[in-house]
Amino acid sequence: MRTWHSVLSGWRTSSYSHYEENACVDVGAGYGLVGVRDTKQTALEVRARPVLVFVRPAFTVFLDRLKVGDTGVR
Repeated sequence: MRTWHSVLSGWRTSSYSHYEENACVDVGAGYGLVGVRDTKQTALEVRARPVLVFVRPAFTVFLDRLKVGDTGVR
């Protein structure tokens, strides 16, 4: 079974992760997509681990908004 974990590659821990705050994410990419997953869920089966998937331009906007503190949530 193909999953986002196998479709996206190069999974690495984000440079924006904060280990001391237990807020770590992995980022993977491929086919014009970027995936984000929680590093604390490694105990789950791979196909059960949720992945938030963005098209690359939307991921760029997402990061830009996070950098200025604008989550878009009102």
